[in-house]
Amino acid sequence: MEIRRLSLAAGIRAPTGVCVVIDVIRSFSSAPLMVHLGARRLVLETDVDRCFAMRDATIRRDRCIGSLLGCGLGDAIGELAFAHPGETALGEAVAAAGRLSYTDDTAMTIALAEALTTDGAIDPQGLGDRFAAHHAREPWRGYGPGPPALFRTVAAGGLSYLDAARHLYGGVGSYGNGAAMRTAPIALAFGDSAALYDQADAGAAVTHAHPVGRDGAAVQALAIALALEADPDEGLAVAAFADRLVAAARTTEIREKMAQVRVMLGDGTGPTDAANRIGRGIAVQESMPFAVYAFLKAPQSFAGCLRIAVLNGGDRDTLGAMAGAIAGAHLGARRLPPDWLGKLENRALIEDLGARLAERFAP
Repeated sequence: MEIRRLSLAAGIRAPTGVCVVIDVIRSFSSAPLMVHLGARRLVLETDVDRCFAMRDATIRRDRCIGSLLGCGLGDAIGELAFAHPGETALGEAVAAAGRLSYTDDTAMTIALAEALTTDGAIDPQGLGDRFAAHHAREPWRGYGPGPPALFRTVAAGGLSYLDAARHLYGGVGSYGNGAAMRTAPIALAFGDSAALYDQADAGAAVTHAHPVGRDGAAVQALAIALALEADPDEGLAVAAFADRLVAAARTTEIREKMAQVRVMLGDGTGPTDAANRIGRGIAVQESMPFAVYAFLKAPQSFAGCLRIAVLNGGDRDTLGAMAGAIAGAHLGARRLPPDWLGKLENRALIEDLGARLAERFAP
């Protein structure tokens, strides 16, 4: 929200929707000041702290919405990139598309956002039920083999989602990127706080019992939380951002890959070489770090970030979803490409969930 500093004088006309801080040149009563705007009247806020709080809440709301929209756009455009893997071909495919349809990445993100706005924190069994219900309604979203097997096991009775997740893949659990791809709502809810890692870990454990799968989701959540709080107009401290992620990682696999990202951003390694060295597969340690690289390589451009994420092979839709969620949190909805937003499936629902998260978890 724009801040304008004005001196109060006869005939001032304040623009609608602008938070106005007034230098009062004369004495006035404690009652709110009013100016006429045609047939309407606008209250001019004279409490500076309140005015800045209103501005900050508006910015945060825009960025929470932007993160979820960015996830959806990255997912949908990444899915198109499987069939159109070149920059020109992908651009033409996006332009020609009547609708940008998302996959299980965004479907599970929506389910997680719904759960948090209702419950206020991760309830593993309740979250698992929401995931299962979304899958039952839309099984064609492109789910991998893990979640459907998990849902069937729990439905058969006798095991919780946490227990069933521990039985997957020979009893070691999943270390895929499926928990990281959906973690944006947890980042938006808990921000860069002491609770973030544990909440992200709990949200991941519903389907991903392996420590690496859970750690990758928590580090992705921190990346989104840091992006949410950084001012895009001031320039991003890329090295410090990467250092925080290295320090936050609790498994060797994630910590070493995030350290590689830090080095490659510092020495100017290009996207193709970075993708080859970091990886871009379905294992979280071979995809989430490259999504972070994509964002930190182009933090001021959503389209630029997404091109890096989805045009270098691998698990393109999930790479796009993860990178898009970080970039959207940083830039906000108002800086996302409007032509793309106009085509995004269920845009209104996604925007509503972002707004509800911002309101429910307001600082």
